[in-house]
Amino acid sequence: MLVKIFASAIFGVSAQTIIVEVNIDQGVGYHLVGLPDSAIKESNFRINAALKNSDLKLPGKKITINMAPADLQKEGSAYDLPIAIGILAASEQIKSDEIGKYVMMGELSLDGTLRPIKGALPIAIKAKEEGFEGIILPKQNADEASVVQGINVFAIDTIKEVVDFFNDKIKLEPHQVDLNQSFLDQMNNYPFDFADVKGQENVKRAMEVAAAGGHNIILIGPPGSGKTMLAKRISSILPPLTIDEALETTKIHSVAGKLANKSLVTIRPFTSPHSTISDVALVGGGSYPQPGEISLAHNGVLFLDELPEFKRSVLEVMRQPLEDREVTISRAKFTVNYPASFMLVASMNPSPSGYFMNDPNNTSTLPEMQRYMNKISGPLLDRIDLHIEVNPVPFDDLSQERKGEKSEVIRNRVIKARNIQTNRFENTKVHYNSQMGPKELDKYCELDDASKNLIKIVMERLNLSARAYDRIIRVGRTIADLDESEKILSKHISEAIQYRSLDRNQWM
Repeated sequence: MLVKIFASAIFGVSAQTIIVEVNIDQGVGYHLVGLPDSAIKESNFRINAALKNSDLKLPGKKITINMAPADLQKEGSAYDLPIAIGILAASEQIKSDEIGKYVMMGELSLDGTLRPIKGALPIAIKAKEEGFEGIILPKQNADEASVVQGINVFAIDTIKEVVDFFNDKIKLEPHQVDLNQSFLDQMNNYPFDFADVKGQENVKRAMEVAAAGGHNIILIGPPGSGKTMLAKRISSILPPLTIDEALETTKIHSVAGKLANKSLVTIRPFTSPHSTISDVALVGGGSYPQPGEISLAHNGVLFLDELPEFKRSVLEVMRQPLEDREVTISRAKFTVNYPASFMLVASMNPSPSGYFMNDPNNTSTLPEMQRYMNKISGPLLDRIDLHIEVNPVPFDDLSQERKGEKSEVIRNRVIKARNIQTNRFENTKVHYNSQMGPKELDKYCELDDASKNLIKIVMERLNLSARAYDRIIRVGRTIADLDESEKILSKHISEAIQYRSLDRNQWM
């Protein structure tokens, strides 16, 4: 007898329906075709044990299983459940009338229980698009899949439950999650707050500007000055995720298996890879491509601590994603795209010894400091709008009992500035100021005479590049938005110039 079971495969952050065809005929043997990987080829051992321990049996006949489309590589142990149900249906141990209405996925334990899978959310989205009545998944994945409205999600613990469901011995109720309430309850639940940071008011202001315009930022200062503490809190002042952004971000984390039993990513991601990370781990890839750290930071923040300690090749592969806001991974037979629209926050010491040139603790010579700085390429620095010095916090500030300004207060100002930008760029592909090109700069960033003269003097004295000029204008536009000023004034340009420490090199 021949039956067809519907499963799903993940490519990039999307799913594709897979048809598992099971045919049982006279003879002996177990044949699995359709480009399965090793984990799928080993499924017969798991399935055999799981069926025996669930009072079911693997028929002693010739079993042929085809995974269509047969020219598409399949991977992972999540196909255990559809293969097992296909075998049971083809051997008439369960009714097969209703099987074609569902997509099912799950890894089987030897006792018949189901283990969680990756990519439940994109699988549910694809099943809904293709008109399936429901999906059958392990209970651990139910909350995640239930985020998709308009399709029934059945959460199960064991393969015996699935068998009894199709044999009409039990009735399964669709799993439900209140998406809006879950989102609203956790959308501002950040673990860190700027109120914990004492002093560093100038750095907080710079980070507010960076958040308001989506600008990349680098913090330069000695050890213990608070660079990491400040960076960890920048997510808390970014505008809350929208539902669409949350779903897009959740898909990436689901495919990577990083959801940790959460149904939805409700706050902006913050990823902080170690400096020993490889190129593939950062941008994504592998034999079966997986999203990298920059895609896991999509709609959030990527923090690179001690930037010069990263391998040069690792930093250089970030240049294209910083511009295009997506990562393309090409293989011989397919290409996958991962979104990578993130805000880059980096930190570094000013020298190998960790201190500025004029600091008494500094033991590095000027050539050593220059070599240290040269570990970061000019093209990468060109993509960072704000260069901020972070000095040690004075004792008087540290000993104060008064709390600093809360992240919520700063976030409200950032949201106002972002709303101004949303209205300004309504009919363009630009979302916020850091993405402006020459066309938008000409249209929305007209300078008065005082501002032009100020920039002219600065560019001549500091020998700034045309790119630095554009960065200053973009940051000036953001500062004006925070002031709710329609025009960019000289005071906005003056403040923007102060955020270009690496151009001035006064501490080298």
